[in-house]
Amino acid sequence: MDEDFEMPPVGGMNGDDEMDFGDDASFLKVGEEKEIQQGLKKKLLKEGEGFETPENGDEVEVHYTGTLLDGTKFDSSRDRGTPFKFTLGQGQWIEISLIMIDKAQSQARISLSQVIKGWDIGIKTMKKGENAVFTIPSELAYGESGSPPTIPANATLQFDVELLSWSSVKDICKDGGVFKKIVAAGEKWEMPKDLDEVLVKYVAKLEDGTVVGKSDGVEFTVKDGYFCPALAKAVKTMKKAEKVLLTVKPQCKTVFFFSCVFIDLGMVLHIISYSNLLINATDGFGEKGKPASGGEAAVPPNATLEIELELVSWKTVSEVTDDNKVIKKILKEGEGYERPNEGAVVKVKLIGKLGDGTVFLKKGHGEGEEPFEFKTDEEQVIDGLDKAVLKMKKGEVALVTIDPEYAFGSTESKQELAVVPPNSTLYYEVDLVSFDKERESWDMNTEEKIEAAGKKKEEGNAKFKAGKYALASKRYEKAVKYIEYDSSFSEEEKKQAKALKVACNLNDAACKLKLKEYRQAEKLCTKVLELESTNVKALYRRAQAYMELADLDLAEFDVKKALEVDPDNREVKVEQRRLKEKMKEFNKKEAKFYGNMFAKLSVKVKQQHRGECGSLALDVFLFSVPLPNFD
Repeated sequence: MDEDFEMPPVGGMNGDDEMDFGDDASFLKVGEEKEIQQGLKKKLLKEGEGFETPENGDEVEVHYTGTLLDGTKFDSSRDRGTPFKFTLGQGQWIEISLIMIDKAQSQARISLSQVIKGWDIGIKTMKKGENAVFTIPSELAYGESGSPPTIPANATLQFDVELLSWSSVKDICKDGGVFKKIVAAGEKWEMPKDLDEVLVKYVAKLEDGTVVGKSDGVEFTVKDGYFCPALAKAVKTMKKAEKVLLTVKPQCKTVFFFSCVFIDLGMVLHIISYSNLLINATDGFGEKGKPASGGEAAVPPNATLEIELELVSWKTVSEVTDDNKVIKKILKEGEGYERPNEGAVVKVKLIGKLGDGTVFLKKGHGEGEEPFEFKTDEEQVIDGLDKAVLKMKKGEVALVTIDPEYAFGSTESKQELAVVPPNSTLYYEVDLVSFDKERESWDMNTEEKIEAAGKKKEEGNAKFKAGKYALASKRYEKAVKYIEYDSSFSEEEKKQAKALKVACNLNDAACKLKLKEYRQAEKLCTKVLELESTNVKALYRRAQAYMELADLDLAEFDVKKALEVDPDNREVKVEQRRLKEKMKEFNKKEAKFYGNMFAKLSVKVKQQHRGECGSLALDVFLFSVPLPNFD
């Protein structure tokens, strides 16, 4: 006789417990039994494969047999010959068959209402192919209610479970908007970023199977997106050749933006206005839907989409400079991990174009023509090209987009094949054929390090005299790096190294002052003073840096100390007079500012109305925030 019974909800089955109890239980030996949590025990019968275990949200497939402690079997997917599938950790409503053999050998089938909590905890500890027996206390099963007539109240249950497989299902935005199920695993570990150009195939369907979008190969920039926002969000979580099934929900999400406008008055920052902005966003097409176009069906309002998506490949696009004005797109991957360093000799093939496609430069592409050779960081090519080559590998081919600021700027430049107009953005196709790196300090003996440091110092001096302060600074920094660690130096070599460190750091500080990098200038002078505490040039230049940073008390201290060492130093005396003027000016500004602030602290606004006499008092307070000292 077949009977269906309605089972009561299982107590303690909510999904609030997000703890992971799999660490210990994932490393049992065959035949070993261990308690996982709250009386739940696991005994390993067969080891699984690898190290990965499923997580909440994954769709798992298992075979199982359920028994009471006395051995009475109440259910088995093995007997039915069909594996059981469910979503881990969601406490979803499911149906499984319950078979009871009574004295008359008749069978009864009932429906259970949930995956018990003991399953959610236990299966998260299993690897693919693993077989284990779970002993589940009633608190993690059916509790005091039991599941009449086959499972008594407060019954401890045993499940012999084999984890056949699982499919990873992730809420990729963590807001319930887009769920991703991996259908075919991808290659390697890299995933696209916002600037990258991806090539994808996709088929988008409604829940009834109606196709609303399709492409056998479309390329787009991740940050710009394509078709619907979910595609761009999904590809950022995918590997090359990965295939997934996306479920895109229609709900709108509210995004909140807050902005402030500040004004700097003296040493205080004032908020003069602020605004809020609320934007409703959706990962699909939301309440508006999408009209039919190009042979594709319309997307109705509030429709859920099912999207089959494959990430075929992508071209890596990166920012060469922090200001996003030199961009490199890889057309062909290079070899290994090595890249040129500053001072390396590189050989490249080049094609330079304007925005309209006009070729103004072509090198290394003619029949029998040798690649173009130049030394990096020597201004032998435009700055943007120089910086881009330093980010390339041997054999790499890249398209480099260079803003005028890193090219020829506002001046016209006559090139090999055409004239580059002022303010032109340039496009170079660069093939890095080979390079020879400049020797690093670890590849030199002590004598060679001191010699190399001396050469870099002289190069820096030449650049400084030519007004090329940034390049000069780099040379001085490189010189110091050669001799930074001198523990293996002889006493004579240590003296030479110290003199070079002092000279290079002082010269570098002068560069930083010219470049208005005052905090860096201060740090370089401090390094010198750690070696020579009475170095007048270091005290003088640090005082200059402190003055520009408005640390006037510290500047005064350094000036006084410098004059104690060298009372007749003309440059320091000039700086002392400048400092006194600056302090007077600052004190005057400060007095004026605070005088105005206190005058405005309380303002009374009188408003008289015809027929009545009175006043309205209004206190106005200026909201202010002290400015921090930025490094």
